[in-house]
Amino acid sequence: MLDALDQLEVIGLDELAAVGDADALEQWRVRYIGTKGALKAVLPRMKDVAKADKPAVGKRLNEVKQALERSFDEKKLSLAGSTATPSIDVTEPGIPMGLGRRHVLSRTIDEVTETFARMGFSVAHGPEVEDEWHNFDALNIPPDHPARDSRDNFYLSGGVMLRSQTSTIQIRTMSKTKPPLKIVAVGRVYRPDTHDATHYSMFHQVEGLYVDRNVSMVDLKTTLFQFAKAYFGPEAEVRMRPSFFPFTEPSAEVDMKMKVKGRWQWTELGGCGMVDPNVFEAVGYDPQEWSGFAFGLGIDRIAMRKYGIADIRWMFENDARFLRQF
Repeated sequence: MLDALDQLEVIGLDELAAVGDADALEQWRVRYIGTKGALKAVLPRMKDVAKADKPAVGKRLNEVKQALERSFDEKKLSLAGSTATPSIDVTEPGIPMGLGRRHVLSRTIDEVTETFARMGFSVAHGPEVEDEWHNFDALNIPPDHPARDSRDNFYLSGGVMLRSQTSTIQIRTMSKTKPPLKIVAVGRVYRPDTHDATHYSMFHQVEGLYVDRNVSMVDLKTTLFQFAKAYFGPEAEVRMRPSFFPFTEPSAEVDMKMKVKGRWQWTELGGCGMVDPNVFEAVGYDPQEWSGFAFGLGIDRIAMRKYGIADIRWMFENDARFLRQF
C-alpha cells in the first residue's frame, strides 16, 4: 500500500508538471484529486491494510493528498499569472456611482436655519456633553425639579451629562456675548424617552433667542407665526397654549397640525416664552435693562410635518428605500 501511494505521488506530480493550460489542469484535477479521482480510489483499500500498519499508511495517505493539492494550487496560480488575457479588463467602463443626497434631517436643519437667517438670526453651536450648570442651574431649574431626575436624563461619570436641550447653547452664547443678540441654536439632544411614532431618545432641536430692549410677547408670537407661514406655506396651522417652563415667564407650548399614522392631529413642536430674569442674572445681563424671548422646536417633528413622515423612527433606520424619497 505504501508503494502504491509513493507511485501515485510521483506519477501525479510528473503529469502535473507537464500541464500547460487551464483545461489540462482541470482534467488533471478530476483524474487525481476529484471526487472520483485516483486519490479517492485508494481509500477503500485501507480496509485490507493490517491493523499494525494502518497508522503509517494513513499518515502517508495524508502526505500524498497534501502534496497533490498544494502542487495543484501552485500550478493554478502559475497558469493564472502567465495567461496572455488579463482576468480583468481594465479598459472596460466601470460601474457608475449612484448619486447621493443629504439626509432628510440635514436638509431640514439647513432649511430651518436659512428661514430664521432671513429673519436676522445667526446660528450658534455648542457641545453635546454638558455640565449641570449650563443644562439646569443657569436655566433657573432648581436641584429638586423633576426635569433633573436620573430617569429623564443621560448622566455620565465626572459630573457631566448628554445635554437634554439646546438651551445650553443659549447660556454659553450669552455668557460670552454682550446684548443685544439674536441667535438660533441647533443640534442633537438626548432624553431616555420610550420610542414611538413621535418620540425618540435622540432627536434634534432648534432654539431661538432674541435679547434687546423692550422685547415683548408680541415679537415672539410674530416670529413663530412668520416662520410657520414661510416654511410650511400659508396653509400652516399653528397654535400657542399657556404653559410653564422654569427659564421663561410667561411661557407657552407651540403646536402644529400634522399627519401622524394617516390622521391629522395637533402635535407639540416645542415651547416658548419670555426669558426669565433669573436666567439673565445667571449670565450677567441686567434684567431691568434687557428683555428677550426664547423658543425651542423639534427639528424631527418639523421634518415629519414638512414631508409627511408618519413615524419618527423611520428617519433613524437608515433604510435607503425610505431616504431616497427626499
